[in-house]
Amino acid sequence: MKTKIVVDSSSNLYTLSGVDFACVPLKIVTDDGEYLDTAELDAVGMAQTLRSYKGKTGTSCPNVADWLAAYEGAEEVFVVTITGTLSGSYNAAQLAAEEYRQEHEGARVFVLDSLSAGPECRLLAERLAALVQAGCAFDDAAERILAYHRHTHLLFSLESLANLARNGRVKPAVAAVARMLGIRVIGQASEAGELEVLCKTRGEHGALERIVLEMKGRGFVSGRVHIAHCGNPDAADRLKKMLHAVFPGAQMDVSPCGGLCSYYAELGGLMVGYEDNEAPAL
Repeated sequence: MKTKIVVDSSSNLYTLSGVDFACVPLKIVTDDGEYLDTAELDAVGMAQTLRSYKGKTGTSCPNVADWLAAYEGAEEVFVVTITGTLSGSYNAAQLAAEEYRQEHEGARVFVLDSLSAGPECRLLAERLAALVQAGCAFDDAAERILAYHRHTHLLFSLESLANLARNGRVKPAVAAVARMLGIRVIGQASEAGELEVLCKTRGEHGALERIVLEMKGRGFVSGRVHIAHCGNPDAADRLKKMLHAVFPGAQMDVSPCGGLCSYYAELGGLMVGYEDNEAPAL
């Protein structure tokens, strides 16, 4: 059976070695045009441009046809999308899955709402790739990714909430106060897939310390950690070193955010996806 893993670009993952893979791009839309979230997009340049942009901006999810094109050629498809509370990507992927099954007799499609974004989506896609490479049967892989998903998490540190407020994700008054006071917001993807503010802190170092404390308080000991940043590699590297000092056995890497995550995290933002200590082994 030809198996394929498909994600949308909220995962910051545009290639995945060892498996048949496709990334379906979201779009960042302005009054003057749009940015297609592909590997070729200069996400930091986009974020810098939008910081001073006076017009309206927003995002657009892939449509059913986009997902169908990504599924094409596979008999078994595993899909990971951005949280359905922030985007219609999951619904479009589900509709495409139904249509694909109807048009391709015997085809199977499993669509997972990550209830998250960015590096947590990447963890899920990479675990799916490992399951496929290990030769797991379709139903077994679906059950095992759901079990793994219960033990993956997302934390974030944001310097600006302007785009989140502009698109109704947080209250504009909260964004304005944060901007005026120079406050960094520490938050998480909640169990319901919503952006949940945990605390506010002044200064970048304080924000990094808070992320370490949050992970420690949630029982993290060792495991995989993906740190993604929007134009802030120095802070991402500092966070990696701080985490290594507390969790020397953890497997960590640092990578830039793609277009969609750069739009919402904005310049200076950090996103941390990690698996907790109870995550099932492969």
